[in-house]
Amino acid sequence: MKMIHYIDDLSGLSSEHLSGFFSGWSSHPDPEMHYSILLNSYKAWLAMDCNRCIGFINALSDDIFYAYIPLLEVLPDYRGNGIGTELVRRMLASLEGMYAANIVCDPDAASFSEKLKFVRCVGMIWRNIKRLSEPK
Repeated sequence: MKMIHYIDDLSGLSSEHLSGFFSGWSSHPDPEMHYSILLNSYKAWLAMDCNRCIGFINALSDDIFYAYIPLLEVLPDYRGNGIGTELVRRMLASLEGMYAANIVCDPDAASFSEKLKFVRCVGMIWRNIKRLSEPK
């Protein structure tokens, strides 16, 4: 593994940098939609290995009180090296003026979030799976 660096400036990013994410998801954003998600986020951090994006986190926020972290992912070959932890650390530092930041995760990822001082709570979600397959 090369030297990983972290950026929150997306000006040099394109959809070509975002391949390989969302493995194992039954429905997921394609790289173009992923790029749009990051650009339209309140805040986004990327983990880079040279010019390759190998991890990312994004947040949505009212810029006053609350933030929601919908996506955090590290490419499979890079997992277990502290990259996800560093992305969360940087995001929380970016959101430190907020009252709260929420993460919703799958059950198998809950222990990772708990290690980062997030606490379990009851949450509900609604997903419009067909939206991902609709023409743009």
